[in-house]
Amino acid sequence: MSYMLKQLTSHAQKLIVKRMSSNMTLRQIYPAIEAYDTGFLKVSDLHNIYYEQTGNPSGKPAVFIHGGPGGGVGPRDRRYFDPAVYRIVSFDQRGAGNSTPLAELKDNTTWHLVEDIEKLRIHLGIDKWACVFGGSWGSTLSLTYAEHHPDRVGSLVLRGIFNLRKVELDWYYEGKGANMVYADHWEDFVAPIPESERGSLIDAYYKHLTGTDRQKQIECAKAWSMWEMRTSRIHPDEENVNRCEQDNWILQFARIECHYFVNKGFFSSDEYILDNVDKIRHIPATIIQGRYDMVCPLATAWQLHKRWPEAEYQVVPDAGHSSKEDGIAALLVEATDKYGQL
Repeated sequence: MSYMLKQLTSHAQKLIVKRMSSNMTLRQIYPAIEAYDTGFLKVSDLHNIYYEQTGNPSGKPAVFIHGGPGGGVGPRDRRYFDPAVYRIVSFDQRGAGNSTPLAELKDNTTWHLVEDIEKLRIHLGIDKWACVFGGSWGSTLSLTYAEHHPDRVGSLVLRGIFNLRKVELDWYYEGKGANMVYADHWEDFVAPIPESERGSLIDAYYKHLTGTDRQKQIECAKAWSMWEMRTSRIHPDEENVNRCEQDNWILQFARIECHYFVNKGFFSSDEYILDNVDKIRHIPATIIQGRYDMVCPLATAWQLHKRWPEAEYQVVPDAGHSSKEDGIAALLVEATDKYGQL
């Protein structure tokens, strides 16, 4: 491991930009595979989280941490890992996906989720995660988990870095950046909110998403979810956009996201993750960022890299936010392949 750390440290002394030219063959994600184990873990008197295991039961344990919060996991998420090498664990966070109760906000904070990862690790008899993998909000939770349990993390693969700071939320949800690029979609995003409530859109959405008017809840959940689905990729993903027609999913996604954002991630300070990064600088890590990420702009990934120069930092010049974009997907697989050899 020390040899790999030296390699990564040397490699990361300069900005690494992967130029994905049209005549370059990109690394493909692994073929679809079925889970060999699924189940529910009771993590509190209220919450049960759904989990699944895929790949090699005797392989290196890897945990996939989904985005949102509230996004849930899907079959594609396993395909960033070599199933012959890894024992792939994925789970739906509290209130998300198949976890119950659906869209529940009570006892649902960052700190609950950090400890849920520990409970799942212990439940599955895993001593240490060989790889912790997360994108977007998944990167937030991966970093927070690693900062609190660094002895349980062998490597980190992080994509579309999000630290849940005010400047990031303002950029995307309060009309201070992303709205200038997606002005047409922004109009649809603000439409459900009365003009008198637009001084803080996150607060206004939270009011309606947690209100008693079911029709208004659905209207706001759809507009909130549609905004992200439309802006996550340079070329829109119709499959993701179509998910916004599913009432249960949009309620999970919008309610839980807004709950976390209105509560500032339940962090004690705005720069909490960056201020604690020294705790994990010894862990081999790869940071992958799309240059044109409108959801989680590159500035956050760059600031993380400056605080953590030992981490490999890779910018995909023709990608946005989504892990489905070819250049990002290729680098994610490259990273898990590399850490699978440690």
